[in-house]
This record gives sequence, structure tokens and C-alpha cells, in this order.
Amino acid sequence: MALNQKLTDKRWRVAGTVAAVLATTTAGGVAWATTNADPSPSPSASPSASPSAPNSADPAKPDRGPGRHSEFGMGGALHGEFVVEKEGGGYQTVATQTGEVTAVSRDSITVKSADGYSKDYVVTADTLVNAARDGIASVKTGNTVSVSAIVADGKATATSVNDGTVRDAAREKWGFKRGPR
Repeated sequence: MALNQKLTDKRWRVAGTVAAVLATTTAGGVAWATTNADPSPSPSASPSASPSAPNSADPAKPDRGPGRHSEFGMGGALHGEFVVEKEGGGYQTVATQTGEVTAVSRDSITVKSADGYSKDYVVTADTLVNAARDGIASVKTGNTVSVSAIVADGKATATSVNDGTVRDAAREKWGFKRGPR
């Protein structure tokens, strides 16, 4: 009798887990559909070319639809700012951007996103640079990077710079495959 009760309990736990996963997936799909229902383009800080659909036929550029992580960023976002609570109280503005490096030095980096938006970031000794052995000196003009920064008094100070070009070259050098794990 106890064995039969354990099997029944296990079936209910499995059924409950499946129901929870289905409910969460459905809610996520509805949320995604409602937030992406407006086909009008969002304004950008600088003029840009009309957006084009991703080319999933090109194997070098896999389909990166909404909700999927592209090389970097949140769901394939090119750039944006948001406000978060600071530890210890107060608020701070965080900026993120993914794009091509148009200028770089030991003290700053300029990034231009695919839609034409360009921003300068201050690089400090506290900026975490994920590139290669030489840090910010490894980042070159033309590389694809993702930057996170704290914005205060109109100045964006990079907290992290992730160089996808250098990372991908190292991955290929050591024989690691690209794509989902």
C-alpha cells in the first residue's frame, strides 16, 4: 500500500511540474507577444538606415530573434539605458550597448551600434575588460564589443567591456565550436 501511495505522489509531482512549466511558457509567450506587438520603429539618438530582417540563410549570421541572446546583450538589444537601485540606497542609470568599436584608447572607447547610434565611454582602472591578455589594449577599431556603463552627470563610465571579436578568435584558436552548448 505504501509503494502505491509513493507512485501516486510522484505522478502528482510530475504532473504539477509539467503544468507549471506549461503555464510559465504560455505566460512568457503572451508577455512577449504583447510587448512586441507594435511594429512601429522606436526613435534613435542618431539617423539610421531602415532596419532589415536578420538573414538566417547566412550561416555566419544565425537567426537572433527576440528573447534569444545574441552574441551579447539582453535579447539582442543594441543599446539602452535603465535605472536600478544602488546598494546602500538611491538609484543609478546603467547604459548597455553592443556594436563596432570606432575609437579606442586606454582611457576611452567609442561604440557604434548597427542602427547608427554612437556613444563614448570612459575607461578606468576599475573597468573589467574581457578581451585578451592586454585588456583594453587588445581591443581594436572594428571589433564587436558589448559595453555596460554607469551614467552620472552626462558621463558614461564603462564597468565592463566584452570584446566578442577577440573572444571568438580565441575560441577558434583553441578548437571550441560556436553555437548553442
